[in-house]
Amino acid sequence: MTIVDAMMRRPRTLGVACAAGAVILGLAYMMMAGAPTRYLGVNIGALAIGLTMLALLGRVASVAPRWIGGATVAMAGALLGTAFVGTEVEGISRWVTLGGFALQPSLILLPLMVVAFSKWRSVMMTVGMVAAVAAIALQPDRAMGGVLVLGLGTRAMICRDRHSIVTLIASIAGFAVTLVRPDPLPAVPHVEQVLYSSFDIHVGAGLAVLGGSMLLLVPAIVGWQRDAGNRATYAAFGAVWFAAVLGAALGNYPTPIVGYGGSAIIGYTLSLLTLPKRAGVGAGRISGARGETAGALSDRHLAVGLA
Repeated sequence: MTIVDAMMRRPRTLGVACAAGAVILGLAYMMMAGAPTRYLGVNIGALAIGLTMLALLGRVASVAPRWIGGATVAMAGALLGTAFVGTEVEGISRWVTLGGFALQPSLILLPLMVVAFSKWRSVMMTVGMVAAVAAIALQPDRAMGGVLVLGLGTRAMICRDRHSIVTLIASIAGFAVTLVRPDPLPAVPHVEQVLYSSFDIHVGAGLAVLGGSMLLLVPAIVGWQRDAGNRATYAAFGAVWFAAVLGAALGNYPTPIVGYGGSAIIGYTLSLLTLPKRAGVGAGRISGARGETAGALSDRHLAVGLA
């Protein structure tokens, strides 16, 4: 068995490799674009933090059904708190500031929440997801609203249980709110509109950004093909990150992983917690229509905006 074959059988390990590869390609783009050196350090540091959190939290992932409902509600509370008391820029509140740097909690928490919901569902998780929808509508954030719609919609198409339908309807309503509310923030160099501006710099920079963005979807594609028992999880994972990339392409929103900003890097590595360590492990946990089973990190150049 080759190293590649072994990795294909370990979805979480494959995801780690894809995350590292995307960060490296993003670094290549930023070097060609002449980005400040500290930007490179931020993204490298974010990858180290994300992988450390993945390793630590991965040890308790086997007991996830026992605490995931409460964790979902807690994460939704953090998103709501950001909407009400987070760092505000031109009337938009999506960030929290720590030590002079800004983090976007939705990019860190929401991918994990959506993919976990596709795997384990309960009344408490449904309440948490609906609260998260409200938080994204309040912030407002069209890109993350799209992540919710596409991620929850993918899950609902695979299995139309009551929890999936309720959250999908809520996400559509929340996304509609984000479309109505104004979002005046301009694009920030090396953060937003990277998928286009990189090709203006050099074709190599553009290909690095495009290749890094495509790497994010590899665990979902491979998992779907090789692990039929967990397809709903892989589908939600792929939908979430495809929607994040699409949102960055269509509006002034952070380009995940390959652009400057640590929140998406941490969010991607954390979302890998929902993938099996080995293909086929956890198959059959997805519930049917009758129920469920038992300096450092900155996404928007706020250092300037807050100075």
